[in-house]
Amino acid sequence: MPIDQSAPHLPRSASIDAYGKGGFAFAGMSHRGSLLCLPDAVWAWDVELPKQIDKQSLARVLDAANSIDTLIIGTGTDVWLVPAELRAAFRQVRVVIDAMQTGPAIRTYNVMIGERRRVAAALIAVP
Repeated sequence: MPIDQSAPHLPRSASIDAYGKGGFAFAGMSHRGSLLCLPDAVWAWDVELPKQIDKQSLARVLDAANSIDTLIIGTGTDVWLVPAELRAAFRQVRVVIDAMQTGPAIRTYNVMIGERRRVAAALIAVP
């Protein structure tokens, strides 16, 4: 069943309180599946594997690039290198990409959001 991506789960940014068992907890809510956390909202993200990460799956981030300096990508349990083409697309809009496994990505995102940095996160859910 496709994820409804027409409305955000939360109309503001939020730190991630917990993750695992295929989902995340944030702002007193829980969500099964992957998340896209932007400065103005938290969205469901229809990506399950790093190989699905591309400009199309990150279109919301590209559209919001004027309010983001860094994109943290949580790649689940896999290690994944950002393809040169994707890195170049984000370089054009002056957004730095940093990819790592989802656990470290959440910790990094939470620190950066706590510092009020202009950060977004694309997080693949882990079992």
